[in-house]
Amino acid sequence: MTSKLSNARKRQSNRRRPRAADGELAPAPELKPARAAEVERVTRETRVAARLALDGSGRGEISTGVPFLNHMLQSFSRHGFFDLTVQATGDLDVDDHHTVEDVGLVLGRAFCQALGDCSGIRRFGNATVPLDEALCTAVVDISGRPCLVYNVPIKQELIGTFQTELVHDFMKAFCDEAGMNLHLILHSGRNPHHIVEAAFKALARAMDLATSAEPRLSGVLSTKGTLS
Repeated sequence: MTSKLSNARKRQSNRRRPRAADGELAPAPELKPARAAEVERVTRETRVAARLALDGSGRGEISTGVPFLNHMLQSFSRHGFFDLTVQATGDLDVDDHHTVEDVGLVLGRAFCQALGDCSGIRRFGNATVPLDEALCTAVVDISGRPCLVYNVPIKQELIGTFQTELVHDFMKAFCDEAGMNLHLILHSGRNPHHIVEAAFKALARAMDLATSAEPRLSGVLSTKGTLS
């Protein structure tokens, strides 16, 4: 019975495949490789491992030892529809700086690897996101040329125990390793938590757009023929 069922399934599959002019079955179409990456980085200061799937559903499993960063990356994953797992340990007895910066570095590297040569992507993306009184814009160009323009002034030095200046360090590390141009612009905001969360959500939405497929495009979106 099992053999008969297997043969029937093969015949059914073959009926769905197109035939060449001579009647032979045409080659089965090649599946596109998954746009995903796994990155691990180990130093004397931190150990960071990340798994990223660009075409996900927004599932985030984040554990960095820095609760506010966990919250921001969960939000980034959810609003960008990226499946993201991050596990990090670091010298938090010193401060949060090494861990926050290195997580940004590893995340940027994961995007770079998942995108490969960037063939077929829209390359540019922008989003403006509000959170109550805060309003932030992120503009992205996955260009192969790292550049961060960070215009997110925050008066308060701390959100709980999290140093707000570390957001700048995270974004710089992320841009450098992803090989991308990012402009972050704060239009309004009073509460530092709202400001930073709006920035991460805007970045997520802009990255979702920039990394999405452009069906009209063959190769990379550049007159040079390369993004490097």
